[in-house]
Amino acid sequence: MSTLEANKQLARDYFTAFLGADETWWRAHIAPDFRRHDPGLPFEVVGPGGVRQLADALLPGIPDLELPIEDVIAEGDKVLVRLRVRGTHGGELMGVPATGNRIDIAVLDLFQFRDGMLIEHWALLDNLGLLRQLGVTAI
Repeated sequence: MSTLEANKQLARDYFTAFLGADETWWRAHIAPDFRRHDPGLPFEVVGPGGVRQLADALLPGIPDLELPIEDVIAEGDKVLVRLRVRGTHGGELMGVPATGNRIDIAVLDLFQFRDGMLIEHWALLDNLGLLRQLGVTAI
């Protein structure tokens, strides 16, 4: 398998590991100095522990979370994944009490890999669409 294909598979596997809160996978494939760049989060995501913090913040709020992948594109040491975040807002999510509303938003995730390790991640989510679907804003 080429490095490009291996990195694409690692990106796909990241989402499976995230949904399963698979700390063994995180420790094996996320660098200790990994950083997720995500202006929508009120905390920094650094290393496997940061990914654990992110999972702890998101998974209880959307207990039936699905992350269907629509496209995976790789070039050099980077992989771009276009996906959806789908599920039911069944618990507190980033300070918003459960609404029972279904959510479905678009996401672009750009990952950077080095030697089979995830070293950086830039996340772009439709946060305004999320807030609308949760009923937090009408704009």
